[in-house]
Amino acid sequence: MACRIGELVLKCRDPEALARFWCEVLDFVELDREAEVYIEIGPREGFGGPQPTIFLIRNDEPKNGHARLHIDVNPTDRDQDAELERLLAAGAKLVDIGQPADASWYVLADPEGNEFCLLKRRLDPL
Repeated sequence: MACRIGELVLKCRDPEALARFWCEVLDFVELDREAEVYIEIGPREGFGGPQPTIFLIRNDEPKNGHARLHIDVNPTDRDQDAELERLLAAGAKLVDIGQPADASWYVLADPEGNEFCLLKRRLDPL
């Protein structure tokens, strides 16, 4: 048996705002919280499914440079350009981190500046 990724942990200044953003992006729901400490969001079926949950932990330290680990997302029910428009409307921003001009992905940042990539759709919608 091997391990699987069960949770991703993201330190942030405003867990409420990032929970709303990532719930919108991933169609997640709030699963748990401890007031003023963390919010856990994840798939509607809860912990233990095929997708990891995300812990948003309050941390007032400033973000320093690029993260060494980032999230990649793939559209599930629309093409990449339509998904880009949806993510921008949800509060994402396009960012340039030196990616090639002809890259097949978009680099974005969430409302606190955490970079993530929007890749092309890899799975057919169910």
